[in-house]
Amino acid sequence: MNKTARKKKTFNVYGIGRWFKYQYLLLTRAKGGPVMVALGFSIGLAVEMFTLPTAGLAFFLIFPLVYSLRASMGAALIGFVFGKVIYLPMSFINKQVGTLVLPHGVTMHLQSILPEWLNTFLRLNMKLLVGGIINGAVLGLLVFYPVKWMLEWVDGKRKEKRRRRKEQLLSSEAEG
Repeated sequence: MNKTARKKKTFNVYGIGRWFKYQYLLLTRAKGGPVMVALGFSIGLAVEMFTLPTAGLAFFLIFPLVYSLRASMGAALIGFVFGKVIYLPMSFINKQVGTLVLPHGVTMHLQSILPEWLNTFLRLNMKLLVGGIINGAVLGLLVFYPVKWMLEWVDGKRKEKRRRRKEQLLSSEAEG
C-alpha cells in the first residue's frame, strides 16, 4: 500500500462553520415550516426550566413531547441549550413562583409514604420544580411567536432574493 492510499483525515476548522451553516439551512427549511421549528425551540426551552430539580431526567421529556406535537427535534435541542444559558437568573424567579404557588408544608404529607432520601430531595427542590414548570410553560409560549416570526422573515427574505435573481436571469436572457 502506498502513502497516498493511506491518507489520514485531518481536522478542518473551516468544515465546522460549513457544517453549522448546513444545519441552520436544514432547520430553517424543515418540513412544516417555521411553526414546527418554533414549537421545537419552545419545548426545549420549557423543559430546561425544570431539568435541574429533576436531576436531568426532564431531558427525556423532550422526546415524547416533540414526537407527539410533531415539532423539530433539532430546534428543541437548541432551545434546551439556550435554556441552560438563561437558567441561573431564571432559577431565582422559579423559586419565587414556586414559593407563591405551593402551600407551606406540602412535603409533610408525603413523609409517611416516601423514603427519607426522596422526601429530602423533594423538600429541597419542590419550589424550583413547580416554579420551573410554570415559568417554562410561560416562557415557551412567549418565545414561540418571536421565533416563528423571525423564521418567517428569514424565509421571506430568501424567497425574495431567489425571485430577484430569477427576474434578473430572465431579463439578461431576453436582452441577449
